[in-house]
Amino acid sequence: MLKKWILTPLTITLCLLAFTSAHAQKLIPAPPELAAKAWILMDADTGYIITESNADLQLPPASLAKMMTTYIVANEIDAGRIKRDDMVLISDNAWEKGGAKTDGSTMFLSPRTRVSVDDLMRGVIIQSGNDASIALAEHVSGDESAFADSMNKQAELLGMTGTEYFNATGLPYEGMVSTARDLSILARAIIQDHPDHYSIYSEKYFKYNNINQPNRNRLLWRDSSVDGLKTGHTNAAGYCLVASAKRKDMRLISVVMGATSDAARATESQKLFSYGFRHFETKTIYRAGDVIKENAKVWYGKDEFINLSISDNIALTLPRGAQKNLSANILVNEQIKAPISAGQELGRLQVSLDGEILVDKPIVSATAVEESGFISRFVDWIVLLITRLMS
Repeated sequence: MLKKWILTPLTITLCLLAFTSAHAQKLIPAPPELAAKAWILMDADTGYIITESNADLQLPPASLAKMMTTYIVANEIDAGRIKRDDMVLISDNAWEKGGAKTDGSTMFLSPRTRVSVDDLMRGVIIQSGNDASIALAEHVSGDESAFADSMNKQAELLGMTGTEYFNATGLPYEGMVSTARDLSILARAIIQDHPDHYSIYSEKYFKYNNINQPNRNRLLWRDSSVDGLKTGHTNAAGYCLVASAKRKDMRLISVVMGATSDAARATESQKLFSYGFRHFETKTIYRAGDVIKENAKVWYGKDEFINLSISDNIALTLPRGAQKNLSANILVNEQIKAPISAGQELGRLQVSLDGEILVDKPIVSATAVEESGFISRFVDWIVLLITRLMS
């Protein structure tokens, strides 16, 4: 059974010190309408969706599919199955489908040469090279079809429910689709899971084979807070951009799909960032190990009282000025009985905004408590029995 502890606004001020504010909540204007088919704006740390439109509409991903290609390669590197300095054989197939003779974006690889994994990663991320994408797919999985299977399995693991891959490049293929929501999930995984590899997404140029090509993400030149991620374009997909920007302690991810031009996808992405950074903020309201309740009564234990804490950081993304409306409930087991292991769940912490629960996390024992001796346990049993009879 849980016992509810309702915290007063004064108590909340003490518990949520990082969220106190003397200012009235600001009115948040409506989010911008974009000249695009679909879009989404996510807080990268909390996963909170600030605004979205048609975010689950399945659309051709174009070269945004290459984000999954590089994510899988980064997984392989971090797992030790391949190395950055491994030399990859550029097959005739990679050159024919994605090389210099095609009309698509290319790294200008020469067939039957060997190129390092590190250079190929830059060729995919910065130059959007189809030839580099195919070469990496063949190096990891043997052929592109097998690699596409891995892409789909990884998408499923990440919860990308609206995505289906058939190649490593994003070149047009019937049935190959993704969504703005799925691409924001993938971008978040790239940033959080592979921070060392993510730095490549901010590089503005890459020179290979004496050809220096610029990163197609215009926002890298327009906005110093932007440090990634990837552009895409085909006739069917339109102009697409997945971008991320960090200002102070807040990182946002934007996805714009189906814009009308290269310039438009950058401009529409900027609208999302301007809205998100201006009108929202992300704060850590509790840190792992923070004591949520002191001296909770323990029955049948060598220790009579125990402190309760949380295991993970808790951060929230809120409209600026909304913190004054936060409230918190601590729900603790009515009877806490030893033995207790450190980290054992003994209640729940709920944080709400205007009646909507935003956080529901376990409250755990900060330390272990061993069972006491027979006499002490018997005394506690008598006390609990009398308490039940009198209630």
